Amino acid sequence: METRRTPLHAEHEALGAQFTDFAGWRMPLRYDSELAEHHAVRTSAGLFDLTHMGEIVLTGPEAGRALDHALVGHASAIGVGRARYTMICAADGGVLDDLIVYRTGEQEYLVVANASNAAAVHEELVARAKGYDAAVEDRSADYALLAVQGPKATAILAGLTGTDLAAVKYYASYPTEVAGRPALLARTGYTGEDGFELFLAPADAPHVWGALLAAGAPHDLKPAGLGCRDTLRLEAGMPLYGNELTAARTPYHANLGRVVKLDKPEDFVGRDALAAVAEQGVDARLVGLKTTSRRAPRHGYAVLDAAGAVIGEVTSGALSPTLGYSVALAYVPPAHAEPGTELAVDIRGRQEPVEVVALPFYKRNS
Repeated sequence: METRRTPLHAEHEALGAQFTDFAGWRMPLRYDSELAEHHAVRTSAGLFDLTHMGEIVLTGPEAGRALDHALVGHASAIGVGRARYTMICAADGGVLDDLIVYRTGEQEYLVVANASNAAAVHEELVARAKGYDAAVEDRSADYALLAVQGPKATAILAGLTGTDLAAVKYYASYPTEVAGRPALLARTGYTGEDGFELFLAPADAPHVWGALLAAGAPHDLKPAGLGCRDTLRLEAGMPLYGNELTAARTPYHANLGRVVKLDKPEDFVGRDALAAVAEQGVDARLVGLKTTSRRAPRHGYAVLDAAGAVIGEVTSGALSPTLGYSVALAYVPPAHAEPGTELAVDIRGRQEPVEVVALPFYKRNS
């Protein structure tokens, strides 16, 4: 299958981006320096092209009920204009993807899926909506998605839209215009910083991208690629599908049981399995690990107890640009999951000491 390109590919090339193939897309990995882009998001702002994400629209009188059945969350309880983080799980409770659901009308919902899972999520939603008065349509090709993230995001975007950004709530969406082009403005984010997402028509994306770069220049905004996006989300303790979230783990394993609404009226796929996990507990929990060195634990590295026995596995790890030491996320048995517990990680044959710490590793000053 031919690799897809976002409507901003020419802009990325002009900025000297280095590209990577990700989930069937040709995406910018970095423009100049991942470290500089990471620090820009923490101190000023970064501009991301997230057009590779999937957008699936459900419409109809029973669209909310269909989502209540398909997902672990209570979608029909979302107010119009609001959004919620949720998951779609298999019958055994394993996570198939984590999602953001926007209620964009009384009978309309926008489901945003990870790029690697978008086709599978669409297929599952079609199957699970059968019997409900609801239509499911993959609208990914109709959207470009940009995100401006960082402490100066509000100042940068304010001059390009008539929407009062101070009144924009978290996990909400607002139809508006940005740089004179129609947009759905949202405030969620995946970096640990404040920021905004812009759902646009693909043809409008280059214009809005250019306007944001120009507006951001006095504020030291940098275009940012997937490389720094990963270190930013890791510092913020946010899970990545395929690493922390997989079909082999339930939301409870990832400390995200709060998104599972066992008491909602509609029966849903995975309810019985998830109720059993909620009652019995998990055999492994996601924890944060802090190292005493700059050697970073990586995905798949073994976690060891004090006796040197393998008890778990690292799911993500990197040297934290913000904190100056290495951090990791890992699954370990509950008995070893308390903050302050001393463990080790096998890093290329050498046991490096680590300490279990509370998540997130980094939290912005709000």
